[in-house]
Parts: sequence; structure tokens; C-alpha cells
Amino acid sequence: MENLKNIQPVEDFNWDVFEQGETYTEVSRDDLVKTYDETMNTVRDKEVVMGIVTSMNKREVVVNIGFKSDGVVPMSEFRYNPDLKIGDEVEVYIESQEDKKGQLILSHKKARATRSWDRVNEALEKDEIIKGYIKCRTKGGMIVDVFGIEAFLPGSQIDVKPIRDYDVFVGKTMEFKIVKINQEFKNVVVSHKALIEAELEQQKKDIISKLEKGQVLEGTVKNITSYGVFIDLGGVDGLIHITDLSWGRVSHPEEIVQLDQKINVVILDFDDEKKRIALGLKQLTPHPWDALDPDLKVGDKVKGKVVVMADYGAFIEIAAGVEGLIHVSEMSWTQHLRSAQDFMKVGDEIEAVILTLDRDERKMSLGIKQLKADPWENIEERFPVGSRHMAKVRNFTNFGVFVEIEEGVDGLIHISDLSWTRKIKHPSEFTQIGAEIEVQVLEIDKENRRLSLGHKQLEENPWDVFETIFTVGSIHEGMIIEVLDKGAVISLPYGVEGFATPKHLVKEDGSQAQVDEKLSFKVIEFNKEAKRIILSHSRIFEDEQKGAKATSEKKASFKRGGKKEEEAAMVTGSVEKTTLGDIEELAALKEKLSGK
Repeated sequence: MENLKNIQPVEDFNWDVFEQGETYTEVSRDDLVKTYDETMNTVRDKEVVMGIVTSMNKREVVVNIGFKSDGVVPMSEFRYNPDLKIGDEVEVYIESQEDKKGQLILSHKKARATRSWDRVNEALEKDEIIKGYIKCRTKGGMIVDVFGIEAFLPGSQIDVKPIRDYDVFVGKTMEFKIVKINQEFKNVVVSHKALIEAELEQQKKDIISKLEKGQVLEGTVKNITSYGVFIDLGGVDGLIHITDLSWGRVSHPEEIVQLDQKINVVILDFDDEKKRIALGLKQLTPHPWDALDPDLKVGDKVKGKVVVMADYGAFIEIAAGVEGLIHVSEMSWTQHLRSAQDFMKVGDEIEAVILTLDRDERKMSLGIKQLKADPWENIEERFPVGSRHMAKVRNFTNFGVFVEIEEGVDGLIHISDLSWTRKIKHPSEFTQIGAEIEVQVLEIDKENRRLSLGHKQLEENPWDVFETIFTVGSIHEGMIIEVLDKGAVISLPYGVEGFATPKHLVKEDGSQAQVDEKLSFKVIEFNKEAKRIILSHSRIFEDEQKGAKATSEKKASFKRGGKKEEEAAMVTGSVEKTTLGDIEELAALKEKLSGK
């Protein structure tokens, strides 16, 4: 009631005009409209104006542009600016003054796009730092919303260190510098790296100026390659070569370090301009050779793992960074050339004997054959002269056959000691590589680790018997098995071979004897030591002709009354018969040889 008492009537209120429906006093309607228009902004569609943020939520931003109603802008158009707050001045594009609901329709995105090209050119010219919203990934980099324009951010321009996961940047708002604009194609390239390079460059200069060989610094693993590791020393990069990561063998640097790992490194070297810095990791620990057991000596047995294989040998790691070489010649007592891969492989755990040890040079040679006894130590006892053994054919030469009786015990069978009867031109005619052959020890050469062996000595020398059979003047049937320029080789009974020159191969009709022909041959020379039998076919009928001629002459002489000549003819006939050979003796010899 007190409030009603205090209400006072308007003294100059015109009740007459009010009754007529007019509510104005002295001020005319036109003046009021004019005043209203002056206090409210006059706006046109498709125009860019400035407004003030009056309220905002997750979906939209309300902007007052001084019009009769506020406009609404989707919040998504302000993603590039997460710091937007009430009271901020923003530019908007008037889409429409009223929609069906009488709502003012605004667009911040179109307003930015309308002025964006001028803005990016201005930012490039002034080297201005601008904000941008990273929309998505693309080939080689990212797409960034800058002033409503889609700009390209190369992957190399995101940061000074290599980026391993680009996806973490999508949806972020970051500061950029515009580094390049293509006016023709309306392309814009931005960089975040350019903002921090200036600061890093100063840090880099400070670090480089203080670098010294032997200095220990903390760094971060920036990149890992097959040949080494790049370390970020705080704006300056250095390289640890794979050989400087560990005293032991390293297949790949990932075995030692991981990305983003912080490690201490020592500066080994750098160039004059200090652009290339060589770092070391293993140098921070003592060399394993210095920690090697001081009592270790030649002849000791050690255990280790095969780390590297080569045809000539294997490297054995007996401790991290301490390796020894087993040459292939120290893997087996055998003298045959073999590859080290025949004995072991990488990863094998083996035992070996130290053969040489040089601590100053940090070198060691090992052997595994020394774990077994040397087969030549008691060779005379195990393989005495005259003993018989089975051997394996290993190799041929023109002069003989190399065989192995057991691992490390080799011998040579000379070609002349293969057979008593066959004339062998090359050992391959008699045996083959890999075949088993029985041998007899003829001689021991311990100094050169070689035995002289024989195969034919396993049988008695048949030439002692042949001497009684193939006597000079005796006649035997033979077959021509080979014809040469100097004559022919004839196969005789009992597996023996003879030789006849061309003039002794002429047949009675004057033609020349051919291969595979069977003929009778007369022995005209027998050499036991040289194992040589010289034969003649021609001599048979030549001697018969001479004999017939001599007989006719003697008969003529006998008719002339010579009794002595008759006796001589009888003696000659008797000798001729004996030279044809005793059939019973030949039969007995054949039986004897067959029995053997």
C-alpha cells in the first residue's frame, strides 16, 4: 500500500489523446522512429560486421552486433580458438537478418574466409604468429584451419624432432607462422617448427661452443637406424655408431637403446664446424679385456658362444666384448679343405682350447681339435708298415689317389701301386671319389703327416709267374683292345697286357690288324721290372716261312748225302715244338691264378 501511496500522476499526461488511442505526448511518431533507427545498427545481408560474444555453450555462441536481435554462430566455427570467452570481439558474416523464427543468422567461418586471404598475406608480410586448428592428417603432413583457409603443415615443420605419431596432433590448436603462399593456386604453407627454431639455434650455439672431446653429456635417443643412434643433446644432434654402442657384437642398435630414452654419452670427436659430432656409449664402461681373468693362459679350456661365422673360421665370444677366432684348420685334425659351417653355426655353445693370447693386441686364437688326441702321436703303433686298412678315396691326381684312413690320417696310393697287371693312365680308371678301398701301409712320413700306401701289394706279384709263361719265343692268343700311333695294346691271358708296334701287326695277307681282332702273338721281349711284354703277330708266319725254307734247303743237302744235316733238322724241329709252350704247365698256372 505504501508503494501505491508514493505513485504520483504524470502532470503533463494528455488524457484526451490517450482516450483517442494515441500514447505519444509532444514527440511525434516520426521523431521516435528516427531516434530508434539512430540507436540501432542498420545491417545488410551478405555483409561482414564486428560483434561481441554475449553468451556461449557447447553448441553455439551468441553474438551481439547491435541489431534488434542477437545472432547465433555454431561453436564448431571457433574450434581454432579454444580461448574464446564472453566479451570477445569477433567478426561475423550476416547470412540472413531473419529466419523463420525471426532469428538473426550469422557465420564466423564465412567472415574469416572473406577476409582470410588478406589476413594470411598480412601475417606473412609482418612475420606474425597466428593460431590454427589442426583438422586432419594428409599425405606428408597435416591440414590446418587458418582464418578459415585450409593450410598445409608439412610433417617436418611440426617440431624440431621427428614425429612418430601424427594422430596425436589432430584436433589441437597451435601457434604457427606462415612460411609460404602460392598466390596463383591460393595455397598456404605454415610451420610450427619455425617458432621454436630461433630459440633452439641459440641453445645450439651455446652447447657447441662448450663441446670438448671426452666430455660426458646427457642426451635423448632421437632416432635409431641400422648403422647407429642419433642423440639429441639439447638442440644439437650427435651419432653413436653401432660399433660404439657396446664392447660386444650388436646386430641392431635396438638391442641396446630405445626411442626417447635418456642416456649419458661421451664425445669422441667432431669436425671443425662441430656439425658432425661422434658419440660413444661403450666408452663409459671399462674394456672387457681389462677385466679378463689375469690367470687365463695358453692351453686353458674356455666356453663361449659362436657369434660370427666365415668360411675361414668362427668367432667365439667367451665374455661380452672378448672374442677368439677358431680357424677352420683348428676345427679338425683332417687336412681336407672344408668350410667352418660344416662344424658349427651361430648361437652354438662350444668348448675350446686357447692357442694364442695377446692381451696388448686384445687377440686370442682358439682350437677345438686339441680337445682330441693328435692321431699322428702314436702313428707307428696304430698304422705300422705292412698293416692293412680300409680307406676312403678323397681326391685324384695324375700320379695317384689320396685317401683318408681316419680323420686326420691321410695317405697316397701311387698310380703304379694300384695294379700289378693293368697299365693305368689316370686313377679314375681304377676307382672313384668316395669309394672304399683296401690299402697296405708301405712307408710313414711323420714329419709331413703323410702315409705311402699300396693296393696291389695286397696280392702276390703275378709277374714272377708270368716270367715262366710269357717266355721269349712263346706264342699266345690275344685280342687287340686299343690301337695307337706307335702300336697296339693286346690283352693276353691272365689279365696281362702286351704291346706290338705297327710293323708287327701286319697279317700274312699284308693287311693291318684292327681293334677287337683275335690273333696269335709271339713274345719277342719280356721285361719283369718294367712289366713290359713286346709281341709280334708278323713274326709267327715270318719264322714259319724261314723255317720252311731252311727245311727244304736241308732236305736238298741231305739228298746230297749229308747225315749230319738230317740230325740237325731233327734237333731244329724239336726246339720249334718246345717254343710253342708246354700246355700242361699253362693249365697248372691258370688253375693256380684262379685259386688266388
